[in-house]
Amino acid sequence: MTTANTRTPVDYTALAAAADEKAKAFQHAKGKLTARERIEILCDEGSFVEHGRFFGGDPASGFLGAAVATGFGTIGGREVAVYSQDFSIRGGTLGKVEGQKITDLIERAVQQGVPCFALLDSGGARIQEGVGGLAMYGRIFRASCRASGFIPQISVILGPCAGGAVYSPAMTDFVIMTKENAHMFVTGPDVVKAVTGEVISLDDLGGAEMHNSVSGVAHYLADDEEDALDYARSLMDYLPQNCNADQAQYAYQPSPEDIESAMGVGDIIPDDPRMPYDVVEVIEALVDHGEFVEVQEHWAKSIVIGFACIDGRPVGIVADQPMHNAGTLDTESSEKTARFVRCCDAFGLPIITLVDVPGYLPGAEQERAGIIRRGAKVIYAYGNATVPMITVITRKAYGGAYIVMGSKGIGADYAYAWPKAEIAVMGADGAVQILNRRDIKAAPEEDRIAVAKQLSDEYAAKNINPDFSVEMGELDGIVQPIDTRDTIAAALRALRTKHRDRNQFKFHSNGPL
Repeated sequence: MTTANTRTPVDYTALAAAADEKAKAFQHAKGKLTARERIEILCDEGSFVEHGRFFGGDPASGFLGAAVATGFGTIGGREVAVYSQDFSIRGGTLGKVEGQKITDLIERAVQQGVPCFALLDSGGARIQEGVGGLAMYGRIFRASCRASGFIPQISVILGPCAGGAVYSPAMTDFVIMTKENAHMFVTGPDVVKAVTGEVISLDDLGGAEMHNSVSGVAHYLADDEEDALDYARSLMDYLPQNCNADQAQYAYQPSPEDIESAMGVGDIIPDDPRMPYDVVEVIEALVDHGEFVEVQEHWAKSIVIGFACIDGRPVGIVADQPMHNAGTLDTESSEKTARFVRCCDAFGLPIITLVDVPGYLPGAEQERAGIIRRGAKVIYAYGNATVPMITVITRKAYGGAYIVMGSKGIGADYAYAWPKAEIAVMGADGAVQILNRRDIKAAPEEDRIAVAKQLSDEYAAKNINPDFSVEMGELDGIVQPIDTRDTIAAALRALRTKHRDRNQFKFHSNGPL
């Protein structure tokens, strides 16, 4: 005789609804969205399928599971993996179950070859679990390392992220932070005060503005959570599913505004090489519909980087910014450039480089800050890149900075210059002071300035122009500003079947870090 099962079934749907309401009350009071509300905004409506919501929980006691929601959804119809930390459960802290869910998701994202999004809002490792929680960070780090360069990884910081936890987003391709609630630091203000005696606020130590403008850790400063998640979605318009996937190709028909902008691009840049201008306006005049998604806008401002489309094809753009330090390369702009070029190369995006660079920023401060080591990262990035690379020198390119900024010598497939571009080892004034110093010194003292000016003008007319570079094969041609967009588009079409060597004869390169 069998005994009837008298166990009362658990109504998981009702429990989940009650938990969602509790999370809303908890998070909304702090001016934040819940973990699942964030997923709903990030993913296409109704597309998210959650994994193991009740894993690690005890429904009978009202504890519903882990402090992280994981699963797969779609963005613009493309599948993505998402994990979102739930601060309403144990402060979003990470224990063994949370670590297992996150590492499982990253590994499945790699298996399926889809991008992985991390929505972070956590108090760090769960103290109650001791070293067990810390060990899970190691597993997450390792999983992220294995995924790096194969699938895009995007982190959105929507609350606290402290201690060892900060290294998880730091290893991803893009870090997005909200102005009000996002904070990242290895040690908090209380620990800093106890150890060093320094009194510092949360924002000054690890706030979003600091990491966007000072440290360079973050790539986008969002006004609020919706803005952060919208920017994360926009990145998917340009990034592939994985490094082996075909690049997106959008139908494009130039509008009258696009044609007018491309024709007027030459009017943006002053003839005087010392006059500043905003290179973002140049970029917007050359790309489809003027749409440019800038990355790290507030850090290392002498370089502009970001994504756009040309003739319907996503590309990465690197450009010197004369509005800041005359567009010179320094330690920070070198690292900004190098990381972005490496990212584009990892995911197969062609690199368009717009050059207007007077050289490296001089001075003892830069030398002591490691401009040699850190500047070499740009060389390493361009020199190892295998994607199509097209370079246009719009106004000037001097010395070593000319070489490293996507020159033919370092690997550009096509390089062009505008007719008035200045290309040389150094500027005319500096050159004549070296080459003609005896002639200048021999002139009467009252005439030396005039003599130097005349010699400088003669040197510039003869040597500082793109013709010599064309004759040497270092430029593929001189293009009029009005033809720049069409020239880049034609070069991209010619390079669509470019073969990319994976360099499998070695484990990996050992570039400067």
